[in-house]
Amino acid sequence: MYRFIPEYLPEHLARIQTNGLRWTVLHAYARCPQYQEKLRAAGVDPTGIQTLDDLRHLPFTTAEDLLQGYPLPLLCVSETEVVRVHASSGTTGKRKILAYTRKDVEIFALQMARCFEMAGLGPRDRVQIAVGYGLWTAGAGFQLGCEQFGALAVPVGAGNLDIHLQMLTDLGSTCLCSTASMALLLGEEVQRHGLADQVKLRTVIFGAEGHSRKMRRAFERNLGVDESFDIGGMTEIYGPGASLECKAHEGLHYWADLFILEIIDPATLQPVPPGETGEMVITSLCKEAVPLIRYRTRDLSRLIPKPCLCGCSMPRHDHLAGRSDDMIIFRGVNIFPGQMADVLQSFPELGSEYHIVLSREEGRDSMRLLLERAEGACSGADGPLAARVAKHLHSKVLISAEVEIVNPGVLPRAFGKSHRVTDKRQFGE
Repeated sequence: MYRFIPEYLPEHLARIQTNGLRWTVLHAYARCPQYQEKLRAAGVDPTGIQTLDDLRHLPFTTAEDLLQGYPLPLLCVSETEVVRVHASSGTTGKRKILAYTRKDVEIFALQMARCFEMAGLGPRDRVQIAVGYGLWTAGAGFQLGCEQFGALAVPVGAGNLDIHLQMLTDLGSTCLCSTASMALLLGEEVQRHGLADQVKLRTVIFGAEGHSRKMRRAFERNLGVDESFDIGGMTEIYGPGASLECKAHEGLHYWADLFILEIIDPATLQPVPPGETGEMVITSLCKEAVPLIRYRTRDLSRLIPKPCLCGCSMPRHDHLAGRSDDMIIFRGVNIFPGQMADVLQSFPELGSEYHIVLSREEGRDSMRLLLERAEGACSGADGPLAARVAKHLHSKVLISAEVEIVNPGVLPRAFGKSHRVTDKRQFGE
């Protein structure tokens, strides 16, 4: 029986979304000059929002809107009602700061507790948190979820590999919450120190960056876990925990009673046909401090329309395919870094790590693709292997690249999100 994840009939969920949409638009219009200006410019009468079909008449909100209102953008409550702030990671210049009311924090804890339940955890689990604390939402979010759910939190944070290894063995942590890169790094350290027999991990919940199936299998194997679960979320929609894989591993269930998810074509801004990939757009349904109206996340995914084998009534989206603003234009071809990970799947001789280096020589773009050899694979076949990878890459992605095979562990590891691309073209290197 579900403790935190509700079950809805489609018509019940539609009513919740309709009421939440109406409340969000009225709340934003009445309390936020920025939203009031945007809605008026779009010719929207907030009282005219009556059905979910009216969503398409609303204007989009973007990251630029959050930066324009710095330091407390799109605030729709009194500052005295704000009990905490978090800020997005990975931005340049001023960060996007999001405010939270007490109710917002409670909803954040609820969606994280739902994720722990979806992953099959229980009150006896010990959850080792290996993500950043402070302004970033991840550490605080996972800890909130533990406290709401009833599991024991082990709040180590990002980095601190020695402490992580000590807590894994001494406390017997059963679940790791981290990025895929951190799980890979920690798994390699477990193997390097010969601690596999002392680690009791059964589950990994990972997110915040793209990953390949090969990378996932590597950290599952090295950590000795039974299962891993991809988690979705972002600071703008509370933080991590907006969605999670179930045990069917056929996409991520998202909490459609807390927000509406649209998929649009990032070029035309029109909805894509059901099941096609596009940009995720989010409208919150009960967010008080900073409600979101058609917020363009820049994340690329698709909705999965068919019912899930697990029986959960919450709808699903697919794993993230990348970001619309991470696209590389190389010799006129649009490329997403995740396409390189797909290429690696075809070569068992390769590991999971890759790095792309772009440069410009004599006015012509060039690409160097660095790939790690799999553990135990023979280095004597590097030349022919690189040639086969280059040929496969050309046939699948229509680009030519200089492929170089390097030893396992040579490419940099990260405690947080991995940086897969170095673009030297703007510097003329």
